[in-house]
Amino acid sequence: MKSIEKARFISIWIFIVPFVAVNTCLILVTQFHGLFESQADKLFNTIPYIDGGASISRTARPYPSWLVFKPAMFLTSFLLVRYWLFNKDIIQHFENNHKNTKRIVFFGIASAIALTIHSIFLGIKFDNDLYKLFRRIVMLSFIVFEIVAQAYLVATFFSFKEKIKSYINPTILYLKIILVSLLILIAIISIPIISLPGDDFFGMNLKFFKHALEWDYFLGVITFYLLTFLMWKKI
Repeated sequence: MKSIEKARFISIWIFIVPFVAVNTCLILVTQFHGLFESQADKLFNTIPYIDGGASISRTARPYPSWLVFKPAMFLTSFLLVRYWLFNKDIIQHFENNHKNTKRIVFFGIASAIALTIHSIFLGIKFDNDLYKLFRRIVMLSFIVFEIVAQAYLVATFFSFKEKIKSYINPTILYLKIILVSLLILIAIISIPIISLPGDDFFGMNLKFFKHALEWDYFLGVITFYLLTFLMWKKI
């Protein structure tokens, strides 16, 4: 089935492109200081996945980092749209008119649009509270739409797993269910904490916590697509 082959092929690039882009930006701002004119754009001795030393946007917005980040995110958005449409074809092939099909397509494409909007406005400085709120809403929308789409997709595949068992590795499907469940649980637990005013929470620096959470959550979200690549068998 061509849609399975295409979804499998695209999924690995949805993992590789943002992973390489984001970590390239991190390496640039921490190791190649000569490329950045402003001292504020340079970072030293941080592994943000662990210490939360910087946010993803902090590493991606200065020149020349955004030359890597923005094209990569635009490409990722395009691949996401194709991915969700191919999954629509896969679902309809095995179970036409499934109740979740429209939801999967809506939330999946909405996440791609939100990622595009976020990338367009990244690095544009505008000292206005409404603008800052708008950017936060767009980023939050991307995360929510993406996780909802992923949750609906794994639930849909699980609902007719017997029909696709010859096409997939069932263990990977269960891993995807566990991953999405963890992402949802972490979001539910973390949102009230990161919404607190100030930067201190029972002795924990919330700023660093937010940054580390952002990097690790980003890794979790794109790992879903790596698992997609591993789940579908080569046809």
